[in-house]
Amino acid sequence: MTLRAMSAEALPLTLLILLAELTAGSLWVLVLAQARGYLTPSYVKFGAWSIFVMAALAFWVAAKSHVGDKVDGYPLDPSYMPAARVALVLMFALSLPYALLVTRGARLTGLAAGVAASLAGLVAIGLLSQVFSLPTWGYPLTLLSLVIGALVVGAVSMGMVLGHWYLVTPRLPEQPLREMTGFLLVVMVVQALLIIPAVALPRETFASSVDTPILENPFFWMRVGGGLAFPMLLAWMAYDSSGVRAMQSATGLLYIAMALVLSGEVLGKGLLFVSAVPN
Repeated sequence: MTLRAMSAEALPLTLLILLAELTAGSLWVLVLAQARGYLTPSYVKFGAWSIFVMAALAFWVAAKSHVGDKVDGYPLDPSYMPAARVALVLMFALSLPYALLVTRGARLTGLAAGVAASLAGLVAIGLLSQVFSLPTWGYPLTLLSLVIGALVVGAVSMGMVLGHWYLVTPRLPEQPLREMTGFLLVVMVVQALLIIPAVALPRETFASSVDTPILENPFFWMRVGGGLAFPMLLAWMAYDSSGVRAMQSATGLLYIAMALVLSGEVLGKGLLFVSAVPN
């Protein structure tokens, strides 16, 4: 079995889910951290404009992606896709005033715009979960899987970027990075625990290009080991390093963790389309 065999037709939809998770998750993490009041304005500005660009890419991929009744045998519910596209364009549109307001230094109104964009992102994730939940155990598990996945990719990405601010300004307090890496570790533990019910609960069988049982699929164990267990260890090491102000080490660890987490999310969504197991 090759990677190509793992639902090549579903690659555009895999990219769509990843971009939606990355954009919404980064937005949620940034707004939550900004509300704490410990972040430097330059970091918030960079993060907000980065999210604006990611939101544009997510909407563009959604607009170009065709969603039919099935993809490589995996049943889809295309009736929710138009609303999902509207939610993604709303997240994109609302992320612009958020970026403009934080650039101008308007903290409270900027936070309000960030919360509005975050809600649009949550709606988008919720609607996308409806599109992909038909053969899974149920919508709640698919929704929770995508929400937690978004928080994981958002936290590791924004944490890696935040680490660079300490390399430029070493006197910054360690609390923001320590909180963000601690949050990353918590949501990664939750994501790992969610795999247990995802595998154990019943799901619909369908004609897939891969007929290997999920627990016998080597890509599943690559996802668990390389996309969850090892990045979790790196997140703990980054959390510990930030506590002793070893910020260069923490940033390097988050670099590796981000690459593994993003690769793991791609692998996990590929597995979803051949096994109906949200992971």
